[in-house]
Amino acid sequence: MFCAEHLYRPTCMLAFLLAQGLFGQELPVSLSTLVIKSGTPVELRTAETISSEGAHKGDRLEFAVVKDVVIEGFTVIRTGALAKGSIVGVKGKRPMGIGGNVVLKLDSVELTNGQSIRLVALRKFKGRSHTLRMGLAMAAAGAIYWPITPVFLLLHGRERTVLKGTDVTAYTSADSSIGIVDLPKSRKNVPELSEMINLLPPRVLDGEGREGDMVNLIFLATEADLQQAFARAGWLKADKSVPRIVWHLMSRRKHYKELPMKRLYVYGRPQDYSFVLPDPKLIVARRHHVRVWRTDREADGVPLWAGAATEDISIEIVMHKLQFFHRIDPNVDAERDFIARNLGVTWQPARTEYMASPYPVLSAQTATGQSYHSDGRMLFVKLNRYEHPLTAGSEVAVISR
Repeated sequence: MFCAEHLYRPTCMLAFLLAQGLFGQELPVSLSTLVIKSGTPVELRTAETISSEGAHKGDRLEFAVVKDVVIEGFTVIRTGALAKGSIVGVKGKRPMGIGGNVVLKLDSVELTNGQSIRLVALRKFKGRSHTLRMGLAMAAAGAIYWPITPVFLLLHGRERTVLKGTDVTAYTSADSSIGIVDLPKSRKNVPELSEMINLLPPRVLDGEGREGDMVNLIFLATEADLQQAFARAGWLKADKSVPRIVWHLMSRRKHYKELPMKRLYVYGRPQDYSFVLPDPKLIVARRHHVRVWRTDREADGVPLWAGAATEDISIEIVMHKLQFFHRIDPNVDAERDFIARNLGVTWQPARTEYMASPYPVLSAQTATGQSYHSDGRMLFVKLNRYEHPLTAGSEVAVISR
């Protein structure tokens, strides 16, 4: 009994201490928390249009997250989350050809657990200056009558407009530990096409932030395939070079097929491609055209592109502004469907499908005030390398009206 009693007590004590050590402590930090490292990138877009003409220092701003931030299998910042910032500097256009500028600062972003984390980013947007133009004008005027040259010092540059949807990347400012209890697991196998559509603006903007044409086409194609598909269907790239445009206007006049297209914006960027298909009889007045932007999304490694298509049906001249612009067919769905059929003659699409927009546009106006209407759907066109003409039973044939 003596031996048993003296052996029993130490054994019980040892078991008690082991139990306290194993079960009385909290989980190791590595299992209960994770660390968001300083400098973790957060991809954002501006939630509103900002102009150096009307903005003020101290104005509060909002931004939207465009890609999940995932750490160790957990989503710490979700697509669509709001980030906050402010305007820390603004100057309007000034004499001597100097343009305006806007300086944006990012402050914080919302985490999936409801907390916020500090961000660091300072982005300066500069307006276009006309200093060189002013200098050339002064030199030319001075050669004719030098006393007039100081007048050109009064020339102003351009205001700077930061368009809604402009991409901005911010970074976390310091290491931050957060508990994993309230964090969702990262999403698996999320379709990039669906993500892109959810974040795609329904309409393009002009350089001043006015909404215009609707985005009604989506292409899945490599850059080479996109260009070849349009080229083989007879489409041309609209001219961008100013000297080339001037020369062709003077030399070709009514036969100028590559007449330029106005810059319109998606994600704060002008179109990557401008494709035109002129009417053989009325080359300048009537033409099919589409603007195409590369998005930041890919499906199976192939880029996704957004397009805005309309058909020019006539030219309208505004005498008091000494300007002319094209008038479009208000039925923009007809142009959307025409492009799919037209490309299908020489380049077999692998798939075509109508897709609903989360923000359908049923009726609206272009940036120049022309009304148009639509059923609100976008047409998805997956291009591939096959060049066989479409058969009557193909998908694109189904969309014809």
